[in-house]
Amino acid sequence: MNVKSGLTLLVSVLASSICHPAAALNWPQFRGPTGDGSAPKADPPVVWNETTNVAWKVAVPGRGRSCPVTFGDRIFLTTALEQGVVRKNIEGDDMQTAEHVMLRTVCLERSSGKQLWEKQLFDVPHPDPVHWLNSWATPTPVAERGRVYCDFGTHGTVCLDAKDGKLIWQQQLPLDHQVGPGSSPIVWHDLLFLIRDGRDAQFVAALDKNTGKIVWKTPRPSLVASSGNLKKSFSTPIVLEGTETQVIAPGAQWAVAYEPFTGKEIWRINHGRGFSIGTAPILAHGLVYFGTGCMKAQLWAIRPEGHETLPETNVVWKSLKGIPVMSSPTVAGDEIYWVSDDGMAACADASTGEIHWQERMGGPCLASPLYAHGRIYFFRQDAKAVVVKASRQFEKISENALEGTLIATPALDDHSIYVRTDTHLYCIGK
Repeated sequence: MNVKSGLTLLVSVLASSICHPAAALNWPQFRGPTGDGSAPKADPPVVWNETTNVAWKVAVPGRGRSCPVTFGDRIFLTTALEQGVVRKNIEGDDMQTAEHVMLRTVCLERSSGKQLWEKQLFDVPHPDPVHWLNSWATPTPVAERGRVYCDFGTHGTVCLDAKDGKLIWQQQLPLDHQVGPGSSPIVWHDLLFLIRDGRDAQFVAALDKNTGKIVWKTPRPSLVASSGNLKKSFSTPIVLEGTETQVIAPGAQWAVAYEPFTGKEIWRINHGRGFSIGTAPILAHGLVYFGTGCMKAQLWAIRPEGHETLPETNVVWKSLKGIPVMSSPTVAGDEIYWVSDDGMAACADASTGEIHWQERMGGPCLASPLYAHGRIYFFRQDAKAVVVKASRQFEKISENALEGTLIATPALDDHSIYVRTDTHLYCIGK
């Protein structure tokens, strides 16, 4: 298969099917319509703070690390209303427990932030603990015309009517996440794809998006690991459409491609002993880019060509320089950008991996960067954002501050950025 010529890249909802007359740009899933955090024609602000270029700011009920998604005139969020949260060390991990959580979906008006509806979905006493950097509402929803799909990991997956939040269907694929859910669903044609990589089981599944019924459920390749904790992962899949359409889903030790309608494995590649992968794969220049997670994070660029176990010759390049475990890279033109969990940003040649620059952003960065209008937006955990020129030479344009904690990746509009902190949702724009 010639991937570079004659290939159309699709992620979740087809870009041609998500156009809406009320808004030129929808952001219907994790990291946007192409799944890579890019909207080259968008032109959001480069300067903002609590009193400048904030079109609106609204309090969000509960807490969640899921990203805002938009479709038409609406914004959708998932959230967890928590009671009795206690931070504690569990098996060496910085965790939190709760006496009770209520898992909900919230719909807001895009132009004003006004709440249109709120739907309670799961009422969970004494839920499984989650990591302190995670939440009980971390997977990002998927929105399309008339529907929104929300996943809460082991607690369940739902499809709601986008108009009023009415429950259409509900499904449950339980799992021991160990540190909470993290992988987000995506939609492609009539299928909803879910990655379930826990410490007790690892598989990828496709649900019928109209009914919630399981279409297929494929176990992961066998893993060489001394414990279940080393088998878990939290990546989000991506669909590469071409001569041979592939659902690409990195996990512990293996990145794997599946046939979308059957779940049959197309190829796999062994990336080592990596696990707990928070980064999502992206597609550009005929390559798949994906992170390998813990222990020593690497970024791989491979050619998605072939069948069964791919040889080392499919690996175009690897980088070990300041690679994130949690956030995902973005591509702008011939360059790829990423930022490590501790805040080291990098720009490299997307075809060779050659590093052009590395610069400190001044604090931890767990949200993924965005690309718009020739600029890269990096978001720090302390809700500060650094905007730089998308260039082989480092050039900082601005540094902007909001209040709170920022872990959820923001969403782009034509002229706005939707930023979610642990307490509020901001529309940064005029």
